[in-house]
Amino acid sequence: MEFSSKLLENAVNEMSQLPGIGKRTALRLVLHMLRQPDSQTFQLADALTKVRSEIKFCKSCHNISDKELCEICSNPNRQEDLICVVEDIRDVMAIENTSSFKGLYHVLGGKISPMDGIGPQDLNIDSLVQKVKSGHVKELIFAMSPTMEGDTTNFYIFRQIQGTEVATSTIARGVAAGNELEYTDEITLGRSIIDRVPFEASLKS
Repeated sequence: MEFSSKLLENAVNEMSQLPGIGKRTALRLVLHMLRQPDSQTFQLADALTKVRSEIKFCKSCHNISDKELCEICSNPNRQEDLICVVEDIRDVMAIENTSSFKGLYHVLGGKISPMDGIGPQDLNIDSLVQKVKSGHVKELIFAMSPTMEGDTTNFYIFRQIQGTEVATSTIARGVAAGNELEYTDEITLGRSIIDRVPFEASLKS
């Protein structure tokens, strides 16, 4: 792709690094921004700069937040002794959209994947185990994507908290094996939370 401007080429190259954005799409987006009023482009740039420099992670659940405690963790109407364990922030958003869960979350920040060099020490697992051992949690719901890596992560956490009195369950397998949670429709995902099954039972299936 030939460019008449080095500035344009640099902007397209940077834009094309975003997931799902190829060079042609990046060019179309950059040209679109050039046709917009200066204020609109500057507002976009300012929003991206602020989200990168000012965003926080909840000190309790590791969800993205504007404050030390996210809106979910600081909500007195949430069920504090019920924790849903998810891979990342997108899964929190997907489950919240179902309006079927009233507990709290714990965002791991990924899943165990030796092929990708990701081990338990790279995830927010230690803080979850400490949370369970504090004695305030009654049930953990494993809501990882039903993939090999997701199942491995569930089992690892399950082994870490064995010996505690915390109940463990997993979302019902209405979510097809191999699917990412964020792409599951809201009705199926909502039902899978409500119809969750004991985690030990899932190990036998």
